[in-house]
This record gives sequence, structure tokens and C-alpha cells, in this order.
Amino acid sequence: MSFDLHTHTVFSDGTTSPEDNAAMAASAGLAGLAATDHDTTAGWERAAEACERHDIELVPGLELSTELGDRGVHLLAYWVDGDDPAMTAELERLRGERARRAAAMVAKLQALGIDVALDRVHALAGTAPLGRPHVAAALVEAGAVADHATAFDLWLADGGPAYEPKAALSPEAGVRLIVRAGGVAVLAHPGLATREAGTDLALLDRLVVEGLAGIESDHVGHDEVVAAYWRRAADERGLLSTGGSDFHGGRKDSEIGARTTPREVVDALHARRRQEVGSW
Repeated sequence: MSFDLHTHTVFSDGTTSPEDNAAMAASAGLAGLAATDHDTTAGWERAAEACERHDIELVPGLELSTELGDRGVHLLAYWVDGDDPAMTAELERLRGERARRAAAMVAKLQALGIDVALDRVHALAGTAPLGRPHVAAALVEAGAVADHATAFDLWLADGGPAYEPKAALSPEAGVRLIVRAGGVAVLAHPGLATREAGTDLALLDRLVVEGLAGIESDHVGHDEVVAAYWRRAADERGLLSTGGSDFHGGRKDSEIGARTTPREVVDALHARRRQEVGSW
């Protein structure tokens, strides 16, 4: 039995509800799934209730935004204390920073002659933390691009013409925050970054010092060569390798269960959480 350890809902930039995700996980024959919305724990209660109805397990989590220079680095945080003061403060700060960033990206797009409105970006996000996918959705709706992927390729990707970095924690500080909030930290989809491997390995080694527990080696966006590279990097450092679909509903071409994590790895992650909590 296995778990999908990377899924999103309407509480961040997904298009499906926690109830939808739980139903799809059960239909796929999974033992459970992680709720990992961007920079929020808001969907946990509904996800837990839905998973209980479908007789599957929930791993409560979030995808924490950090920044390294002009590159976003994402950390999957599992079993954090949702009431931890430091974590709560950082998530609240990131919500404000996301709003500032969305306004800056829209201003850049308008300066480039693209007719996209900030109020429409907010409307598409609803109550979820603002993110680039909401700007992308507004671009598609306005007819400026054909699809979400093109919006990123042409305008919104890291370093792109309308890219605006977030004022976020460093990856090292992000791992420390997760561990001190009683959670376990996993580096998300490292193979999607367009940097030299040596640079990424140097970052990985710094994160290990701070308490990193695993690498999302088997991300849906990694081909087998990339996945094998990161599994090897994890093995060499005593880290666990996880898998996840990075499901976003209609915003990405992926299905819940497309990549999974064996139960024994989930149990090992949870054991590392207990070890880290006991060390503070």
C-alpha cells in the first residue's frame, strides 16, 4: 500500500477540493495521501474528515516557499504543528508577500502590453494564498496565452520577463522552521530546477545539516534518469526518497497516484519526525 505525498487543492492553487482528492485517492487504491497546499494549513480539517470517510490515511502537510537567489526552492513539510507560533507567523507573512508579488507581476505584464487585471487574479484565487498559477489563469482567461504552461514559459517562470521573487526564508531557515515546528522536511521536486547539479548538491548538503529528512526523488515531473540521480543523492546522504503526483487538478497534467511513496517510507519519515522533536 502506498501514499501520494504531494497534492494540492483549492486552498492554494489546485482546482479540486480536499473531498475530491480523498475520493480520487481511494479510487486509485492508495492507503493515504498528503495535503500539501502552498504556505497554508487551511485545508487540513476538511481533508482529515474526507479521508476518514473514505477509510484512507491523511498525512497533514504543506509546501513551504523558500528562496535561493532568483530561484524558488520548495520544501514539503509533514506533520508540523499547525499552531506553532513561528510557523504561523511565517505563513501569515508569506500571504502578504504573495499579494505584493502578484501585484508586481501584473504590473510587469501590463508594462509589457499584456491586458491582465489584478482584481481578476484575486478573484481566481478566492481565499487561497496568491500564486503564479492564479496569474497564469488570468492570462489564459484574458486570451493572452493559450494555456497555463505557455504563461509560465513566456512570462512567469523563474527569471522570466514578469517574474517577481518572493521575500522568503532561505532554504536552510525553512528546514529549521519545519523541524522546530515538530515536522519533517523533504526537498520538493529538485529535478525541475534549471541549475547545475553541483550547485544543487551543495545546497542539499547544507539542508542535511539543518535536519532535512528526504528528497522527493520520484516527482511526476522527473523522468527515470533524473529520479535515479536524486534517489542516489538521497541514499548517499542517508535521506529518504519520496514520491508524489504534485496534483493540481486541471492546472497540471497529473493524476493522484501517478507517483507514490511506499508505506514503509512514510513510517520511516514519521519516525524521523519523532527523533527530531525529541532533539529540541
